[in-house]
Amino acid sequence: MPETLPYGAWKSPITSDLIVAETIGLGGVIVDGGDIYWTESRPGEGGRNVLVKQGGGDVTPAPYNVRSRVHEYGGGSVTVHRGTAYFTNFADQLLYRLAPGGAPEPLTPAPGDGARQRYADGVIDAPRQRWIGVRETHSGERVDNAIVAVNFGAIAAGRVLAEGSEFYAAPRPSPDGSQLAWLAWNHPNMPWVGTELWVAEIGADGALGQHKKVAGGDSESIAQPLWSPDGVLHFISDRSGWWNLYRCDGDGVVRPLCPRAADFCPAQWVFGQASYGFLSETQIVCSYGEAGHTVLGRLEVARGELTPIALPYSEFGSIKVCDGKIVCGAGSPTGPGTIVIIDPENGATEVLRQASAAAAEPELQRYFSAGRQVAFPTANGLTAFANYYAPHNPDFAAPAGDKPPLVVKCHGGPTSSASSSLSLGIQFWTSRGIAVIDVDYGGSTGYGRAYRERLKGQWGIVDVEDCVKAATYAAAEGLADRERMVITGGSAGGYTVLAALAQRDVFKGGASYYGVSDVAALARDTHKFESRYLDWLIGPYPERAELYAERSPLSHVGGLNCPVIFFQGADDRVVPPNQTEMMVEALRR
Repeated sequence: MPETLPYGAWKSPITSDLIVAETIGLGGVIVDGGDIYWTESRPGEGGRNVLVKQGGGDVTPAPYNVRSRVHEYGGGSVTVHRGTAYFTNFADQLLYRLAPGGAPEPLTPAPGDGARQRYADGVIDAPRQRWIGVRETHSGERVDNAIVAVNFGAIAAGRVLAEGSEFYAAPRPSPDGSQLAWLAWNHPNMPWVGTELWVAEIGADGALGQHKKVAGGDSESIAQPLWSPDGVLHFISDRSGWWNLYRCDGDGVVRPLCPRAADFCPAQWVFGQASYGFLSETQIVCSYGEAGHTVLGRLEVARGELTPIALPYSEFGSIKVCDGKIVCGAGSPTGPGTIVIIDPENGATEVLRQASAAAAEPELQRYFSAGRQVAFPTANGLTAFANYYAPHNPDFAAPAGDKPPLVVKCHGGPTSSASSSLSLGIQFWTSRGIAVIDVDYGGSTGYGRAYRERLKGQWGIVDVEDCVKAATYAAAEGLADRERMVITGGSAGGYTVLAALAQRDVFKGGASYYGVSDVAALARDTHKFESRYLDWLIGPYPERAELYAERSPLSHVGGLNCPVIFFQGADDRVVPPNQTEMMVEALRR
């Protein structure tokens, strides 16, 4: 018989130690012939990222940390070819080669003459015995990006294959090695705003021939170029208003494969994303999101017929194909994140690795609250979305008529989304009798380009309004206690927290994790990748300096009249520590 205690007073086995110490991060899947690899981020080893082989254990030895800092967010830090791993090491950002049974050997030189290189998103050009990927060179205040080729001979920084654009991603050679496809874009665009897809012939000397633009522009986002086994270039584009799959046939004509109101990829914050793969020349496996729910499906290319695969998962990433089976990362609302093999014919699954052994235990799963998507009215007659998690604990019940406290959660980005996969951090609260609403405010991904563009020029307005409306909706529906609502978020979500607390009188407290307090200072201080992001989110700087002052929580610090707690990393290059220090000092004054 459950014990009756007020919401928020329940005891729970989901502790902070369980969340942090007993959970690993699962990264990208790599397939090399019939072998499967993935990366693991291990809190018990100081967050070290390790390359792991199915049935073979750790590949990269300590202290090597498989992690790139290109664009600061990294991704695409390792590839494997014929059993040899090629990876970027976090400490020095050099590119290394690790042959089976050997030790890591650097392929690129240590920093010299003030120039420091970083490497990411590499693939192996086997016919020419070289690694092709993105190189980011830091020289004083200058940062240059290019696509380079690093030969397997003498140590060298790489031969430039493509340069001139501000950013590059996804260099992908065709199956016969005769062509290279890649993405490029320029300030002030972010990759989810406008990118271009280019192709060039690879000459006998390894250089690229004349470049040809296939698709893209300032108002079209291209993602994930990939060649089919028979050498046809495929990619994802939002030219229809949704990130859909396309192919470029031999005559240069681009045609959609399966038009629908669904996003077939997330925003390109990191390198190496893979939302689809080829089961054969005529069949694609792909993930796609509709109405806040992600599905894995099989696409018959000729007919454009998309058939969902029945699976117990709600999110999919790093999709690869190995021996006719699907290998990917998968998340579930009620179980730990996994690396899983899926039979595309019948949906049978084999779990290779779990992020948390404890979260897979039925005894602990009794305490999990399954989220459900809610739609709620917001400003200008529009509708916004969120995932709501009700309090749940089999050992306790609340007194009749009691309503739970509410944590409003703001995701980062802000061009990102709330996850439907199990979060022990959310379950920490719900198992104690505290509700959580994870908001997909206007600007979030997964709802098409028009929804993303609600935030264009409106950061600090639309996101704040939607989070406030989510909270008041939950209270009006009897899902939360209006007098006990707090707000929390990290990075861009931390900015939304501070803006909501300083300018609205709805929340009784807040938590800012490396949040932005002065957007003008961020425009001056942040790294290259995001240095013009605020042009889109707010307006050009310094031309609109008055608007930046108006949108900064620091300018409204006098309106912040409730408790707030701050967390900040000292080495953060995305949101520098001074953002938190300025706000804390202003509040102290």
